[in-house]
Amino acid sequence: MGERHMIHPNAQVVPGYGPDMGTPRRESEVEVTLEIDGLSVTVPAGTSIMRAAAGNDVNIPKLCATDSLEPFGSCRLCLVEIEGRRGFPASCTTPVEPGMKVRTQSPKLQDLRRNVMELYISDHPLDCLTCAANGDCELQDMAGVTGLREVRYGFEGDNHIHSAKDESNPYFTYDPSKCIVCNRCVRACEETQGTFALTISGRGFEARVSAGQDQPFMDSECVSCGACVAACPTATLQEKTIVEMGQPEHAVVTTCAYCGVGCAFKAEMKGGEVVRMTPYKDGLANEGHACVKGRFAWGYATHKERITKPMIRSKITDPWREVSWDEALDYAASEFRRLQAKYGVDAIGGITSSRCTNEETYLVQKLVRAAFGNNNVDTCARVCHSPTGYGLKQTLGESAGTQTFKSVEHADVILVMGANPTDGHPVFASRLKRRVREGAKLIVIDPRRIDIVDGPHVKAAFHLPLRPGTNVAMVNALAHVIVTEGLLAEAFIAERCEDRAFAQWRDFVALPENSPEAVSVVTGVPAEQIRGAARLYATGGNAAIYYGLGVTEHAQGSTTVMGIANLAMATGNVGREGVGVNPLRGQNNVQGSCDMGSFPHELPGYRHVSDTVVREEFEAAWGVTLQAEPGLRIPNMFDAAIHGSFKGLYCQGEDIVQSDPNTQHVAAAMEAMECIVVQDIFLNETAKYAHVLLPGTTFLEKDGTFTNAERRISRVRRVMAPLPGMADWEVTIALARRLGYDMPYAHPSEIMDEIARLTPTFHGVSYARLDEAGSLQWPCNDEAPDGTPIMHVDAFVRGKGRFIITRYVPTDEKVTPRYPLLLTTGRILSQYNVGAQTRRTHNVHWHDEDRLEIHPHDAQERGIKDDDWVGIRSRAGETVLRAVLSERMQPGVVYTTFHFPESGANVITTDNSDWATNCPEYKVTAVQVLPVVQPSAWQAQYSSFNRTQLELLDAARNPAEPVPAK
Repeated sequence: MGERHMIHPNAQVVPGYGPDMGTPRRESEVEVTLEIDGLSVTVPAGTSIMRAAAGNDVNIPKLCATDSLEPFGSCRLCLVEIEGRRGFPASCTTPVEPGMKVRTQSPKLQDLRRNVMELYISDHPLDCLTCAANGDCELQDMAGVTGLREVRYGFEGDNHIHSAKDESNPYFTYDPSKCIVCNRCVRACEETQGTFALTISGRGFEARVSAGQDQPFMDSECVSCGACVAACPTATLQEKTIVEMGQPEHAVVTTCAYCGVGCAFKAEMKGGEVVRMTPYKDGLANEGHACVKGRFAWGYATHKERITKPMIRSKITDPWREVSWDEALDYAASEFRRLQAKYGVDAIGGITSSRCTNEETYLVQKLVRAAFGNNNVDTCARVCHSPTGYGLKQTLGESAGTQTFKSVEHADVILVMGANPTDGHPVFASRLKRRVREGAKLIVIDPRRIDIVDGPHVKAAFHLPLRPGTNVAMVNALAHVIVTEGLLAEAFIAERCEDRAFAQWRDFVALPENSPEAVSVVTGVPAEQIRGAARLYATGGNAAIYYGLGVTEHAQGSTTVMGIANLAMATGNVGREGVGVNPLRGQNNVQGSCDMGSFPHELPGYRHVSDTVVREEFEAAWGVTLQAEPGLRIPNMFDAAIHGSFKGLYCQGEDIVQSDPNTQHVAAAMEAMECIVVQDIFLNETAKYAHVLLPGTTFLEKDGTFTNAERRISRVRRVMAPLPGMADWEVTIALARRLGYDMPYAHPSEIMDEIARLTPTFHGVSYARLDEAGSLQWPCNDEAPDGTPIMHVDAFVRGKGRFIITRYVPTDEKVTPRYPLLLTTGRILSQYNVGAQTRRTHNVHWHDEDRLEIHPHDAQERGIKDDDWVGIRSRAGETVLRAVLSERMQPGVVYTTFHFPESGANVITTDNSDWATNCPEYKVTAVQVLPVVQPSAWQAQYSSFNRTQLELLDAARNPAEPVPAK
């Protein structure tokens, strides 16, 4: 059965709304010709009869088969007749053969199928009219196809019709009375997700799907990705939104607004209401898979706490006043002009959002440069992946990853460094785990024993649990082994890389100080483990590196990125499938925000503002004179605010007060400014310091594009009207107009057209091309009209690859008797970034507070038990969290997440940052941890401030009734 819901007349039609072909596509250079119902059919060898028939509009009945899973052959509905063969083979599990003659319809087949259906229905409730799946049930469809009109037996004997439902999961229900034991959910959990949380318990008549050991779903290993729900052909597994709201009547394909994987979804709608988000099987980043956030955690879009009306106030101690869009924008523009007149043109700036579209981000940096008249623009990539941009630009010549996600399917060795894919990028993690189960070797470099190190179905060949802050030493040690043991890809280096730079690097890494034996003292990892991992990476075949914030958020973040690129070049692991250097970007459009020119030193396309030729091109297009000097980075903005020279900020879609390090320093900078304009969907921590609050829109209310971690540009399509009445791009244009600068766009597609004209890597991008292709990976231009899935194939973007010496410099953040532990931070699967979205969904059922993970040995030394309140004190500040004793941690290292503002994780992180980009060193903070009985002073202060700000917001939304005149 295929896609059942019609496309709404106003929705953008895109490829991929074809029927379910029953079994996966097979790739083969050999073609096979056969006959199906008298039709001559030619398909690749290995194709099932079912898929061959479906490709020629012959639909064979099926229940257990679907084209997202390998064939199973259990339902017995897809039986066919094959000339010269006895019996009735299943078409899903029978591959085509040359000259085969197949009949898919006959009286005998019809009888067999009808009898099979009668057996299914004999143990199935006959409540179709009131069933949540009515109109979207494959069992119902097949009953019609097979002509079933009566059920002669079953209801008087044993049956499962009154089996109890499992309602434990907040997003979906499990009704075993409707289970037909087709195994699709079990196979989806295994093949698609790779969690193996589901099984078939019992045998014969007693067989039923169970989670774990006959546990409720919420008590099992289920990660609520929804793969089982999507695979279920009946109402056995059903979204609760469908139960409550009924079946959708149209669908629009859009792109998820959570992590940097960039999954495509069908937003399935009833009028202007989202009923469910279904992973889109033709989405090239996710191929029909999803995680708990993208699949289910979209309810924040209509949450009661949404900001939907503009508000202004003179001081942050004043009540908010709801005003019209005109008054709010007039006030913001007049304040910005006042500040520039009083303090100078550089006294204000802007921050773009990695959650907004490319088009919206482009407009904000254009607003700053053309309307503000300076280059004081930055983005959240400053605090996450700015070292990626710098390090890869210097070595390979382009500030982005080299591969598609699908490329991991061709990797023989996978090195994961400073990333936790199962929590941060779960859809990619499913691909990675599948490849490891198929035989690829896994190397994990991480201070913490993350899930993929040693799980029941995936196990790393090497786990190198280095001390936080020693990444560069580790990379140098790996390189030392490769150089001194003769494991270099000599021919690749000679052809593709700069000779002199390579020779200097080779001599440097060969020094005894970089040997695993010397480095083991620094990293805490045994030398033989380092040597074994290096040998495996260099000699194991196609080797791919995937890294995350555990690489970039360090004082030597840029150095480590360059060291990773050195390793890839030294072993020839660049420029083909299954290899490469692959940063796992954190937010949905962090790649795009960088591409669009959000850094103070770069115009769109990573071209420096000092380049006269480039600057003149933008000046001609924008009709203004641009500054030739870089503007302020975010940390510089904070310092300048405290010193009195930076007075105004336009912040779109970022929560810098919660996400940036040393919270008290950030708060002091915010309090020092005279006009802060925040555009967001909630009263976040930054908005509590704002003077103008402009309502933002969610991805469901946007038209535009996102660019994911593989450089994939995908369409974001509006599925509901903007709740505030204006889209984000329209707000930026309206503000610019009030500042005397006109941006005459009628639709976001026109903004993309301008981006394409001015950005060489985007020259071939347009909405028409994206709708036609589904998505495109930049560079997309005359040289690569269909995009570039793999970078640096024949030559590096910069010409010759450049090896760079990466000398290890210990971080300034050192342990002492006063601060004997190292704190590192990260994410968790169910929550996202600062939590503004996911905290307002049922995801809080899995994670409702940030906790501190501590090794049992460290806990015992301090008298700490599970669930105890502990104070974490650093040189920057102190906060209090509950403790979790965990052997994931190594002794001497503690860990927490940062999803809840009251936790104050960034109260204790310091101002230390990457030498090249100012990316904060979140991953290394020296701390002491001791039992406490009350919140920290900061938390008490935060609680009071937060309560006041919520009261000021409530006063604006619910003004007191006027006192009647006497």
